Amino acid sequence: MLVRFRALLAAAWAGFLLCIAFVAAPTAFAVLERAQAGSVVQRLFELDARLGLAAGLLLVMLERRLQRDGVSTGRAGSALGWNTVLPLVALATIVAGYYALQPMMEAAKAGQGALSFGALHGISMAFFALKGLAVLVLAWRVSRPAV
Repeated sequence: MLVRFRALLAAAWAGFLLCIAFVAAPTAFAVLERAQAGSVVQRLFELDARLGLAAGLLLVMLERRLQRDGVSTGRAGSALGWNTVLPLVALATIVAGYYALQPMMEAAKAGQGALSFGALHGISMAFFALKGLAVLVLAWRVSRPAV
């Protein structure tokens, strides 16, 4: 039961990230004025950060439980197998990409700070891409049939 829930959660999180990246954000900028689209996308990323923290923490806890029960498909006997490391990477990118960079981006919009908004936006996009890759790989790993 926990194995299936872990796979479902990882797949749902990956789908949510793909939806933001390839549907919601581009559509907002295609149909709204730039400032309005920025506000909509900012709200999407806030939601993504909150849901991502919850999903990532839950996935780490599930993996630890499955390892304890001897059910996990990760490396046997390792507390930091790929099924633990990947959600931890995603969590780190959320903290760095949203909670650290977002205030800096707001300051850059106001003309403050050492880096420009464009530079910070590029860094933020790299963190989002890394998070998406980590979650996609995790979803692929945990949905594979046990060998």
